[in-house]
Amino acid sequence: MSDCLFCKINEGSIPAEKLYDDNEVFAIKDINPQAPVHFLIIPKKHFSTILEVKEADHEMIGSIYSVANQLAKKSGLDQTGFRVVLNCGAEAGQSVFHIHYHLLGGRVLKWPPG
Repeated sequence: MSDCLFCKINEGSIPAEKLYDDNEVFAIKDINPQAPVHFLIIPKKHFSTILEVKEADHEMIGSIYSVANQLAKKSGLDQTGFRVVLNCGAEAGQSVFHIHYHLLGGRVLKWPPG
């Protein structure tokens, strides 16, 4: 999608340090972190919201959790705890309409969020 921030990062027209990158998924640091560790895990395929994900995409979505586990372990969050969040729609806090998962940790996270 030509005007999508995450699509532009993926294609390289907007620079970003990728923490992880494979054929289906990439991860970057959030530019407005809400915790000491705040990464975004983003599928390369464009989905505006999770409501667009089809059964054929389930394996790719599952790989996002594998990436989250890898990044959590690499950051030491596997020892203390972390949260993985996906927002769907403006009222849920989604501000970029390309699905992305937030990996948060490094501090005590309150419940309920927001």
